Amino acid sequence: MEPAFWHKRWADNQIGFHQSQVNPYLQAHWPKLESGSQVLVPLCGKSLDVIWLAGQGYRVLGVELSQRAVADFFLEHKLEPEVSQHGAFEVWRSGLVELWCGDFFALQAEDLAQCAGLYDRAAVIALPQALRTRYFALLSDYLPTACQGLMVTLDYDQSRLDGPPFSVPDDEVRHGLAGWQEVAELQAPDIIEDSPKFQKAGVGSLVERVYRLQR
Repeated sequence: MEPAFWHKRWADNQIGFHQSQVNPYLQAHWPKLESGSQVLVPLCGKSLDVIWLAGQGYRVLGVELSQRAVADFFLEHKLEPEVSQHGAFEVWRSGLVELWCGDFFALQAEDLAQCAGLYDRAAVIALPQALRTRYFALLSDYLPTACQGLMVTLDYDQSRLDGPPFSVPDDEVRHGLAGWQEVAELQAPDIIEDSPKFQKAGVGSLVERVYRLQR
């Protein structure tokens, strides 16, 4: 998607992807990393999951295109950020949380050299296929050996309803992360009954897949 698309979504407050509570998959399945480990959260928006991860003692490196989303995160949690520039990114920092405002694909390998964890709830499904290929490649090329985490995807008949969120089939995830030691499906519930927009479009099945990942 073009950056203007997401800037407009945030400007118009069209952020149905934002959850009003911490994601239950994160709470149920997050791996136990060493306290103080750094966790990458791509396309993080103003997610409450960032606060949850920081509350577990992790250093969170969130990456988000929209400055509006980043500013709202700190405002809503009554945090006073320090703002600095790092390469192509404007870095907002408070305590254990750093949100890097800019294009995810501008990251360099050294930026992620300390990441022991990856949490992707709404990143890969926000990207069309061409960008997903680049996304998987960046994760595989830049994240350190032994990095582990969670990824949550959606799998549905996209001929019925175009994204975002986009359908990311199981075989695409496994192909994209083919070099990883483990890509294990933990849950795959069909959530179509709770998804009126998809029902209205005639989508018969909407599978939410939860993966445990290990480099």
